[in-house]
Amino acid sequence: MTRFEIQELPLAGLKLIKRQQQGDARGHFSRLFCSQELAQAGWTVPIAQINHSVTARCGTVRGMHFQKPPHTEIKLVTCLRGSVWDVAVDVRAGSATFLHWHAQCLTAENLYSMLIPEGFAHGFQTLSDDCELIYLHSKPYVTEAESALNAFDGLLRIDWPLSVTVRSERDTAHPWLDDGFKGVIL
Repeated sequence: MTRFEIQELPLAGLKLIKRQQQGDARGHFSRLFCSQELAQAGWTVPIAQINHSVTARCGTVRGMHFQKPPHTEIKLVTCLRGSVWDVAVDVRAGSATFLHWHAQCLTAENLYSMLIPEGFAHGFQTLSDDCELIYLHSKPYVTEAESALNAFDGLLRIDWPLSVTVRSERDTAHPWLDDGFKGVIL
């Protein structure tokens, strides 16, 4: 019995993972990760780090973060409480979908996760108050490899669904794209 439904998304390597939930009078159960089953979706390495984020206010935007080579990482992002507009941007040099983005609504109820391959920037906007996300990472965070795109860059044209209520100073200061950004070479 498979515990996941895996769906290809418009950007190569980006996947939507729907967890299968089993329930009875006691409540319900769903698996968050299975290396054997998620290998077919592209997760073929050990989990190196697990992060948990809590965002208090609806309309908050976080991101668009990524790690530069050789520290590029796969992420599996799951919403445990609330709902978010989860966004991945292809930053792979030479990709046919370079700087294209895809967004998916992740909620505690819909049981969706987004599997984000190496070479993608990631961010989200909260669609409700008190959102909790859990991130599984294929590599540990390395400060020197940190990079980001500005979530409101006109070249990306990300269609954020709500007015922005909160952004960190750090995220607001992320650079704007210009012709010099060539992406990451994997």
